[in-house]
Amino acid sequence: MLLATQLERVFILKDKGQEIKLTDPEPKWTVETVLNFYSNTYPILTTAKISAPQIKNDTMQYSFESVMGTKG
Repeated sequence: MLLATQLERVFILKDKGQEIKLTDPEPKWTVETVLNFYSNTYPILTTAKISAPQIKNDTMQYSFESVMGTKG
């Protein structure tokens, strides 16, 4: 019997060409709740969008991408 293991979630904040890796504060939280949690530390997240998750290095990676200062 195969057991499904839940992949560790990793959140990537993309801001001004830099990537900041954020750990999962609570695996039971939704991605939106995590975004709200980190927006207290990183105010730029209040206007960020969440990208579709990607599996990389046995982790589920979500990107928080700032929409501030972008044109188009």
